[in-house]
Amino acid sequence: MIRLLALDVDGTLTDGGVYMDGLGGEFKRFDVKDGMGIDLLMKGGVEVAFISGRYSAATEQRARNLGVARIFNGVKEKLPVLAAMAMELGISMDEVAFMGDDVNDVGCMEASGLAIAPSDAVRAAREAAGYVTSAMAGRGAVREAAEHILALNGGRER
Repeated sequence: MIRLLALDVDGTLTDGGVYMDGLGGEFKRFDVKDGMGIDLLMKGGVEVAFISGRYSAATEQRARNLGVARIFNGVKEKLPVLAAMAMELGISMDEVAFMGDDVNDVGCMEASGLAIAPSDAVRAAREAAGYVTSAMAGRGAVREAAEHILALNGGRER
């Protein structure tokens, strides 16, 4: 049973694009279907966390909007954060799913019970994944992962 889904952000929850205005501001595009998938997971008793290697105020805003309380923004070493979170929740790493798209996510993917990658992830992430979505990052991949987890946990896909 999966009790925690930890998500990389850029290239997983987003298409990987970062739009900069030249004045220090930026924005990102998030998919509402992914947001609904996160909501369904949380309603199904699965904790959700964001672990982003890059700090972004937009990531914090998205987490707040979705009610995701566990957000680690600007983390260079993701695996220690993931392991500490599992310990805090009192769960084993086998009960953790991690979804990522690039080489800096592979350690978390290999340590987790379920590793997930969007279809357009780099080869190393796809090879580390036990499940590769058909959807691309920022285009419903997280929703697809959520449905897969709910099905594994004995719930219905939606």
